[in-house]
Formats: sequence, C-alpha cells, structure tokens
Amino acid sequence: MKHWKSDDLSIYNERQKIMATSVNAIGLALVGFAILKPVVEQSRHDPMQLAVWGIIGLALHGISHYILGNLKKEV
Repeated sequence: MKHWKSDDLSIYNERQKIMATSVNAIGLALVGFAILKPVVEQSRHDPMQLAVWGIIGLALHGISHYILGNLKKEV
C-alpha cells in the first residue's frame, strides 16, 4: 500500500476533481444536445439517435461520480 505525502495527496485529489468535472461537463453537454436539438430544429430528427446521445451523457455523468470515488484520504 502506498503512503501518500500531504502534497502528493493534494495534487492527486485535485487532478481527480478536475477530471471528474471535465467528464461531467461533457456529459451535461451531450444531454443538453439531446434535449435542445429537437426544440431548436423544426426538421425531422431520429429520436433513437437523440436517445443515444442522452444515454452517453448520463453514462459520462456516472463515470464522473466513479472518478470522485477514487479520492484518497491521508492515513
């Protein structure tokens, strides 16, 4: 088991938080795309394609929660 120094631990946790924030922002953008595209465009669109974009966005949101679960505590 690796023992973390305080500075190393802080750097690791901040990098994890930044990664989780980035993945969550991309997921939110995809969900927003799936919801707003039919509203903005009046043309016909494939609902299955929009559902896939929404599901991918929700999956990325779930991954961001998983990333945050990897934060380390000082022992």
